[in-house]
Amino acid sequence: MLPAVCADSFRRHGNSAVPLIGCRFTARGVSVDVVIGADNAATRDFLSMLPLTLTLEEFSGREKIGYLPRKLDTTGSPGSDPEDGDLIYFVPWGNIGFYYNTAGIGHSDQVIHLGTYQATTEQLTKLQGGDVTVTLAG
Repeated sequence: MLPAVCADSFRRHGNSAVPLIGCRFTARGVSVDVVIGADNAATRDFLSMLPLTLTLEEFSGREKIGYLPRKLDTTGSPGSDPEDGDLIYFVPWGNIGFYYNTAGIGHSDQVIHLGTYQATTEQLTKLQGGDVTVTLAG
């Protein structure tokens, strides 16, 4: 069964008919699964990079971010109004972000929704500061 937050994300982003694809972020004994959202250039390009290793860091008390090895193709990928529990791609910097505090953040064409996750802030904190393995979830 799809977690409620993931199902809500698909309804929010208009993707109820998109097949569910997941990826897993793993480090220091914790794994965070992400249900990938819409089928667009950015999500396809992100998935094509897997498996990969990256480092996550805290950013501004709002998200855990990590820089991809290269910028994603964002052709035709819509911006978003991020919510807590969203994995996003920030176009100008070429990074992904696990949002956990989106209060006061509105829609931006520069923030592309990649997927939705369920994790505590503690789990996200365990992912930061070292190598994080990102793989397709089976």
